[in-house]
Amino acid sequence: MGTENSGRYPRLTAEEKKRMISLIADGMRADDVAQGLGRSPSIVRRVVVSVGGVARRQSWDPSPARLSAGEREEIRRGLDAGSSLRAIARGLGRAPSTVSREVAANGGRHGYAGWRAHRRACDLARRPKVAKLAGCARLRAQVEEWLECEQWSPTQISARLRIEFPYDPMMRVSPETIYQSLYVQGRGALRKELAACLRTGRAIRRNRSRLSTRRGIPDKLMISERPAEVEDRAVPGHWEGDLIIGKQGRSAVGTLVERWSRYVVLLHLDGDHAAETVRDAMTAKIKTLPEHLVKSITWDQGTEMAQHRQFTIDTGIQVFFCDPHSPWQRGSNENTNGLLRQWMPKGTDLSVFTEADLDAFAYKLNNRPRQTLDWMKPSEVFALAVAPTN
Repeated sequence: MGTENSGRYPRLTAEEKKRMISLIADGMRADDVAQGLGRSPSIVRRVVVSVGGVARRQSWDPSPARLSAGEREEIRRGLDAGSSLRAIARGLGRAPSTVSREVAANGGRHGYAGWRAHRRACDLARRPKVAKLAGCARLRAQVEEWLECEQWSPTQISARLRIEFPYDPMMRVSPETIYQSLYVQGRGALRKELAACLRTGRAIRRNRSRLSTRRGIPDKLMISERPAEVEDRAVPGHWEGDLIIGKQGRSAVGTLVERWSRYVVLLHLDGDHAAETVRDAMTAKIKTLPEHLVKSITWDQGTEMAQHRQFTIDTGIQVFFCDPHSPWQRGSNENTNGLLRQWMPKGTDLSVFTEADLDAFAYKLNNRPRQTLDWMKPSEVFALAVAPTN
């Protein structure tokens, strides 16, 4: 490394270098270390510089579970000698993954410096730290807006920040940091009342295939006859439908979910949820959508779809039926119905909601980023399918 003085002093041994670094870490001056080891102060300083500087031991006392300064120097020596990370880990009695992460985080095989890595670990370990949301007003305001106005989850907010602000590293925060800011005493960078905006759980819908099939739905096409393109979500335009039932079964809301984009449409059922009412509401809503984006609908075997033949005559759209007791065959719709329970809890009289209310609920879901869409919004994905017709 160029730390030897071939004119006056013999070549430094690895043990001498280790001793120099250790004494500097204990707080000794370079001149004192040089005098004690019979070396020139310039040699000591070059050794220190070659390892990126030395963190004083009193600045941080790591637990045994963490790498010590000496272990980090041993890692550097092993890398200089060309040893594998597994061999270095074996020599330290550490897991190979621990050594691998340490090297990767501090310059890689060719850039690793033990004491520079230790100094960085000291800096990262200092307490107390300013919470990320407390230290960035712009980030905090954006998180609060999406929590309060959009009612997005912390995971959705964290992922969406990367899409909305791809080149701004300050606009990054983990879901856990958001949760801690809401719930953990002393970490409250967000207003506490925002905790009420989080979804507290998802109600489990009862199985709507409970009715006996002996009553039957005439001329139904089963899901096994559905085109293959529907099953693998290869193209847009295939929907899943169902009802959310209200208090004592006296009210209901119809739900339609486009399988490719997860785009949601809600049906306002005025007065009842008989087959004729569902048929008329669905026909009216479907006719507001681009024709090429409504190719089929898959429903369960509830009697509310007994008018499926007339619906197909009126719209040209084929209805397919799931097997009995198989809600997973409409997975997107079942998931969406659970999400809608945030605004329509189980046991609610759903007749109190107007068509404008339902449109507002659908708007919120359609503009909520979804992990299954790589954190795109259903409205954005659906727009990609609409665009060619404009």
